[in-house]
Order: sequence, then C-alpha cells, then structure tokens
Amino acid sequence: MTSTQQSRTTKTRLSRSIGLSALMLAVSGGVAFAQAVVVHGNRRVDAETIRSYAVGRENPQEIRESLLATGLFSSVQVNRRGSQIVVAVQEQGGTANRVAFEGNRKLKGEQLAQIVQSRAGGPVSQALMNSDIERLREAYKRAGYGLSSVSARVAPLPNGRQDIVFTINESGKTGIKSINFSGNQAYSGGRLRGLMTSTESNFLSWIKTSDVYDPDRINSDMDLIRRFYLKNGYADFQIVNSGARFDEAAGGWVIDIQVEEGQQYQVGNVTVDSSLRDVDAAALQRYVATSTGDTYNAEAVEKSLVALTTEVARRGHAFAQVRPRGDRDAAGRQIGITYVVDEGPRVYVERINVRGNTRTRDYVVRRELDLGEGDAYNKVMVDRAERRLNNLGFFNKVRITNEPGSAPDRVVVNIDVEDKATGSFSVAGGYSTSDGVIGEVSLSESNFLGRGQFVRIAGTLGERTQGVDFSFTEPYFLGYRVAAGIDLFSKFNDNYNTGRFESRVTGGQVRFTFPITEEFSITPRYSIYQTEITIPNEFSRPYNDCTFPIPGVTPTGGASAPLNCVTNGEATVAVKEAQGSTLTSLVGLNFNYNSLDSVQNPRNGFSAELKPEFAGLGGDSKFLRISADARYYREIFDDVVGFLRVQGGHVQATSGNLRMVDHYFLGPSLVRGFAPSGIGPRDVLNDPTANAVGGTTYFGGTVEVQFPIFGLPRDLGLRGAVFADAGTLFNYDGGSKSVAFACPAGSEARQYNVVTGGAQSSIGCIRDKNMLRSSVGVSLLWQSPLGPIRFDYAYALTKDEGQIGLNPQTGLVGKYGGDRLQAFRFSGGTRF
Repeated sequence: MTSTQQSRTTKTRLSRSIGLSALMLAVSGGVAFAQAVVVHGNRRVDAETIRSYAVGRENPQEIRESLLATGLFSSVQVNRRGSQIVVAVQEQGGTANRVAFEGNRKLKGEQLAQIVQSRAGGPVSQALMNSDIERLREAYKRAGYGLSSVSARVAPLPNGRQDIVFTINESGKTGIKSINFSGNQAYSGGRLRGLMTSTESNFLSWIKTSDVYDPDRINSDMDLIRRFYLKNGYADFQIVNSGARFDEAAGGWVIDIQVEEGQQYQVGNVTVDSSLRDVDAAALQRYVATSTGDTYNAEAVEKSLVALTTEVARRGHAFAQVRPRGDRDAAGRQIGITYVVDEGPRVYVERINVRGNTRTRDYVVRRELDLGEGDAYNKVMVDRAERRLNNLGFFNKVRITNEPGSAPDRVVVNIDVEDKATGSFSVAGGYSTSDGVIGEVSLSESNFLGRGQFVRIAGTLGERTQGVDFSFTEPYFLGYRVAAGIDLFSKFNDNYNTGRFESRVTGGQVRFTFPITEEFSITPRYSIYQTEITIPNEFSRPYNDCTFPIPGVTPTGGASAPLNCVTNGEATVAVKEAQGSTLTSLVGLNFNYNSLDSVQNPRNGFSAELKPEFAGLGGDSKFLRISADARYYREIFDDVVGFLRVQGGHVQATSGNLRMVDHYFLGPSLVRGFAPSGIGPRDVLNDPTANAVGGTTYFGGTVEVQFPIFGLPRDLGLRGAVFADAGTLFNYDGGSKSVAFACPAGSEARQYNVVTGGAQSSIGCIRDKNMLRSSVGVSLLWQSPLGPIRFDYAYALTKDEGQIGLNPQTGLVGKYGGDRLQAFRFSGGTRF
C-alpha cells in the first residue's frame, strides 16, 4: 500500500467515525430531550403526541402556538424548568356528539353542515366555533339575509360528549341596495344596469331573487358589460375596478363599478392575409363578417374567425391558425382589421375531460365541440364551444382550459361545468281581450334526463278557450346538429263574437331544423290536424235554429216577417257549409333568419321568417299557402328602441274553392284598434255584426318606438311605446259567384252547397272591401317577474265603415258590414 493510499484510508475511517458519533449524539440527544419534556393535564391526548410537538423546538412560545393550532386544547402553558420543559395543557371540553342548527328556515341544515368546520366526533373548540359563526354569517350575507345573527352553545351529554348547537336568528331579505357606475359617458348607469342579471332591491323583492348578492353572478355581469361595449365599438374598454361592500346601515349590499370606456371605433380597411400556398386570400374575403364603415363589433370579429377557420380546415389545413390584427387609428377613430392565416403548430387533442357535471351526460357537452380526441387542436373552435355551452342554459358556469399532454405535440382539454336546475313547473294566469280570463299549467324540462332534450306539457283553460299541448325536441338527431321535434295539440275555441260557431283543432306535427349558419336555419315539417266546426243551437245561443227550430225560441215568421230565425243571430251559411270535420294534411318549410341581440328583449338586429306550405297529401283541404314576417330593431338613443315590422300572406286553393276554415282571420295581430276577426270579408246577409268569413290575402306594417318611463327604476321592466299600424285582409274565396240575388249594396252574392231552413236561404252576401286599415296608439309594456304584460290603446284612423241598406232576407234597413273595433287590448300572465 502506498503512502497516498494509506492517507486516503485514514481519512475515510476518520469521517466514518465522526458521522457515527454525530448520529449517536443526535439519537441520544433526542431521547434525552424527549425525556426532558414533562406533560401535565392531558386526559385523552397521549403524552407522546404532545411531546412530538416539542421535538426540535427550544422556544417555549413556539411549542405553545403549535399545540394551540391543533384545536385540541383550550389552553397551553410551556415553561423551562432547569433542563426540563414543562408543558401544562387543558384539553377542549370533550368530543362533539353532533352539530345541530336552530332557527334556520332560509338555508337548510344540510347546506350549513357543509359550511362549518365543527364535526361530529371532533373536538369541542371555542375557537373553532367562533370561526364557524363567522362562516355562517358570511353564508347568510351571500344568500341575501345579511342582518342575520348567529350564536353557538355547547350542550353537555354523559360520557364526556357534547352537542354543538348553532342558533340562527334569520333577518329579512338584504339584497343589493344599489349598483353604482362611474367613468361611463356613452351609456347611462341605468342602461348598464339593464344589461346585468343582478338587480337592485325594490318593491318586487319579495318575489325575485336577482337582487341577492352573488359574486359569481356579478363576475358574469362584468363580462356582459364588457362584451356589450366591445360589440358597440369601444375596443379600448376596460373595467378599472369593481367591488362589493355590505352596508349594515342601508341593510344590504352596495356594488361599485368603475369603467373606462375609451372612444368608439369604426371598421377601417378589412383584408385577409394568407401565407398558405394553395389558399387565396381573395377567395376567403367572402367569409368575413366585418365591413369597412361598420361600427367595430368584437362579436363580428369572432364570427369571422370561426368562418375562416372552418373554411381553411375544409381545404385541408387542419392546423392553420387565423388571428385578427387590429391597426388602430386613434385620430381617425378607425380600426383596420387584417385576418392573418398561417400554419400553426402541429398540436393534437390527446384527451378531452368533462368535469363537474353531476346530471348532464358527457356526450351532451362533447357534441358542442367541433373537434375530438386525435383531431388538430384549434383555439378558435374551443372558444366557440365555450360560447355554445354557455348558451345552452344547462350550466351555472362553463370554463375550458388546456394542459400539456404526454408529448410536446399533445394537449389535454379540460371542460369544467356546474349543472343547474333546468326544469320548471308553472301556473300562469292572465287576461286577454280575445280569449278573456285564461289560466295555464305547464311542466317543462330543457335538459331531460341530462340528455339535452326539451320536453313540455301544458294545459290551458279559459272563458272562451281550452287546450292541451305536448312538445318534444331532440337537438342532435342521430348525432347530427339537427333538431328533431314532435308537437301534439288539441285546442277548443268559442268563436261567439266573430262567427257564431265553436271549433276544435286536434293534431300534431313533426319538424326538423337544419342550422345552415349561426343566424340562418331551415325547418321542413309535416302537420296533420282535424278541425271540428259545430254550431251552438240552444236557448241562449240559437245559431242554427233555422235548420233545427227550437220550440219556444225560434220565431215562426217567414223571411218577410220582422222577427224570424235569422234575426235572432243565425250562423252564416258559410259556417254551415264548413261544419263537421275537416282533415288537413300539410307539408311546410320554414326559412328563418335571426340576428337579434336578445330574443326576449331585442334592441338591435333583424329577424325574418318565410313559410311556404302545401295541403293536399290526402285529407280534405287542398291549398297552397305562403306567409312572411320580418322585424327590424334599432336602438335609436340610449334605451330608446325603434321597431319596424312587415308581414303578409296569401292562400290559394289548388282544387275548387277554399273552405272557410282555411282562410286567414285577422284583427289586432295585423292592425291594433280592431277586434279579433274584425278586419276583412264578412257575410252581411244574416248578421251584420259578426260572421267573419276570412280572406286569402293580407299584408301590413308596424312602426313602433319603445322607451323607458321617466322616474321609474329601469329594472322594474316597465316601458312605454307609441306605434302606428296599417294593413288589410281581403279576397274571400268561398261559395259560387254565379248567383242572381239582391244583396245589400257593397256586397256580393255567393251560393253555398248547404241545406238551410226557415227564413234562411243558401245564399250569402259577402262584403269584401279591399282597403287599407290604419291606427295609431300608445302601449305600456312590463317584463315583470310574473310574466310579460302588455296594454295597448289604439285609435283607428281608416276603416271600413259599412253601408246603410235594406236586407232582403229580413226586410230591415240597417248598417251592413264594416270592421269591428277594439280600442283597448290587454294581455298578460303570471308565473309562480
């Protein structure tokens, strides 16, 4: 062995000896220290457990704090006595047998048990109970009962166990007292509050919950405000600060929101820049939804990104990225937008995780994504899926995040959702001037069995109407983005005021909706229904006593007598021809376009519907019908909305003449100020006041301005409106025209294939005045928590006045024909 090797061996042995000595010293020191810790006062907690908190600590205060933090002791004293450390403890007052709650009605005991940290079988700790009291107070604040008081007591039991009892004195509702905005110039605070789902407390607080402070809902409202500004050109908008404070003096929450609007921008030059070899930028231009001169709209930019990404992927570039580049011109208040298309990183979706859904099936969430496991990852498509999931209405919140996969070119997509209640049971009641008092009971579920299906069943009962209907919709038929549905219905109407008859329509339809774009869809459908027409003939309603006389009721005079079976209110021969059952087998196609910003309360946007229909695939009805309805909304000033509507329709028999039941019957739905079935052709021979027979052609238009009512809180939902309507219904197509009969002036004789009796002939005198009816009026609209309510008062400017003449049927001189007016129109309902 060399001297060098000898030296290394000696050093190795020396280091081993030092290490072994240090280890023995540490062990012996630890044992000695453990033996030097003296514990007093413990009864249930083992002394060795207490000593373990002292090992490695020489500072008595540090040992005391660590033992108190366990919650096992009500008091701890640590003193050094020579080489010993003396720990004197006083254990908490026993073990909790159970945790109970008293006085709670607003919040269930199960909810409260999840909030407190005191548990059955755990220690009884005053410090823990004090912290639980604060937790319960905070929970009541968030639930809208912020002035509730909470106390706790311990109820002793045998064997050293105790009950922890929290006593709650619940206060009345303490909602959001005020929502304050600062920094806003372009839009008023009232307009911004109207965007929020959170509302201020008012006299309706006893039936609404939107005024309860909810931090998650406030955060969602902030996003609604942000999107509103970005949609209306304020690209620099930001929320500088937002906060909520509970004001005990005011008895509720105060929300303060500070915004910085910036300036409003218009869209400058819009171009597409493609770096892909086989993708021409000019060819992609038609997929862009933004145009030069438009007000900058972040939603239009998002739609453009989706459309461009979809088209580029269709052309074989699955990994292509489309990014918007904005070139701000602050002086000119313009933003030039360049959509940059280039190759993105080749990243694949390794896995999609759906988390938090306790009710909704996984596939209901997954099908809203336009990508799956193994597909190319695309951020634009993921953002689109998040918007779709939020719009479903199935979840309180939706959040999509990514995390790295098992390889650099793999990504894991996590979708976190929180289910919410989607079913509703409602009892609705209301009144309308067309149907009288009416009530409805309905049960609906928009996420049936967690499958995303919509189901509704409802029953209606009113003074002049009764009905029941059932609807079912599968939004993804056979796995495709096609909504398939079925509707079954039966409805009874008493048409005493318009035609002296009763009708019942029973049937159903099958429909399929194909979305072509986000705004445009096509719905083919097939309907089959039976219409039953009956004519009441009884003491109080002798409407068919010419054919079937009623002893003691039907006058015995002939046609020339002043009183006969016609003068007591006989139904027109057009109705008598239509009485009985009519089966209609109909195919139709709906073309729908909708760009409204809100379906319930639109302020901007356009919607249109075109409905061609054909009846004749079997059944009794043979006709071709087409109708159209277009509506345009524009916010003229802050919260002042202009509304334009144009509608029209035409029906034509494909074989012979139309049956009366296949005509249009219109009134206030076309021109307000007129009664139901108050416009259009009518039979003036039998009854000059009723007996509308309908028309084949109608058209009309509406101009309306809706505005807030000065001095009233906007969240009450009360608004006013002024309007002007114009329209007409004409061209009756029933009966045979080749009849020589002396009808009152202004009417035309029609022959019907029906057997009458008494003083009534089989001839009708149809007054069919093709003239424009018009009206102006004012409205009160209320989007109340009890349901939508609308009151209209209209004054008719132009109408068919009718004509004075001799009725050859009765020999009486009177006013024949003419429209029927109805100045007041009220409709509304409640839901509770």
